[in-house]
Amino acid sequence: MQRPHARTASACSAALLLAALTACGSPAEADTRKPTAPEGVTAQAGSATSVHVMWERASDNEGVTGYDVYRDGKKAASVGAAKLMTDIDGLTASTVHSFTVRARDAAGNRSAPSVAAPVTTPATAPADEEPPTGPTELRGKADGGRTVTLSWGGSTDDVGVTSYDVYQEDSRIHSVPGTQTTARLTGLRPGTVYTFTVRARDAADRSSPDSNALDLTTPSAPGAPESTAPTGLRTKTTARGEEFLVDLSWDQPDTGGTIPAYQLFLNGKLTTTIVWGGTPPAGRATYRLTLTDPPGTRYSLKIRPKLPDGKWGDFSAQRTVVLRG
Repeated sequence: MQRPHARTASACSAALLLAALTACGSPAEADTRKPTAPEGVTAQAGSATSVHVMWERASDNEGVTGYDVYRDGKKAASVGAAKLMTDIDGLTASTVHSFTVRARDAAGNRSAPSVAAPVTTPATAPADEEPPTGPTELRGKADGGRTVTLSWGGSTDDVGVTSYDVYQEDSRIHSVPGTQTTARLTGLRPGTVYTFTVRARDAADRSSPDSNALDLTTPSAPGAPESTAPTGLRTKTTARGEEFLVDLSWDQPDTGGTIPAYQLFLNGKLTTTIVWGGTPPAGRATYRLTLTDPPGTRYSLKIRPKLPDGKWGDFSAQRTVVLRG
């Protein structure tokens, strides 16, 4: 009488095991697909011993995790997925090099090498003792939500300008040859305030002072909310004894309500929250910041508002402050 029950139990166990396997599914397939090869690779000699390499973003079925840069077939640098450029230093003057880039994913798959970008480092200029003059009259326009075009007046140098470097909030994002005074920047975000400056560089790797700062706002994507960034941010620095007073003023954004506070960032870090002692001002607002750093200290500065719904809004354009008497 026990055998039928045993057979029934075995059948049930087999059914349960099959159901469990069906519910869990088969093991996930390994990611063996390679990323696409990066396109648009360029190599620009920044000095007699350095080259600036840039490329466009690659794609992958699971996501690109980084890029490897090769010089003459040997790996020279590795960067994360967010970076689309790097500097290769320690090169020899008057030498031809070839650069390629490969994308990689989390599974360790690497793309095919990009098209090679050749470059020749300039000759060393031992008599080059002076940095270039700063570029002048930086101007530009947003060509769309993700692209801007910049142009500027050329710099001079006692030997010669080898390249111009474009900076966005103190980070170099692009380089062009010293014979070129325009740049087209892509990969930007719609509805975002950008602050650009340009520096010239010579063969001795000396950089010029910054050009004037240029604020550009890319158009918002269709249906996106309006920017909540403060505009027209200006600074004035005054020495008072061993202190420096930095007076800020800006136009407040239209948020549909009162802005109760602002956050002030120095060099990308939150420094203070500006809270009004009484009724928040309307229109243009002002604030005085006191600093005790040594003369010559350089700061980047930007602010963002606290919106009526309690969230923090968009950042203003960035300003650079140098403490001088």
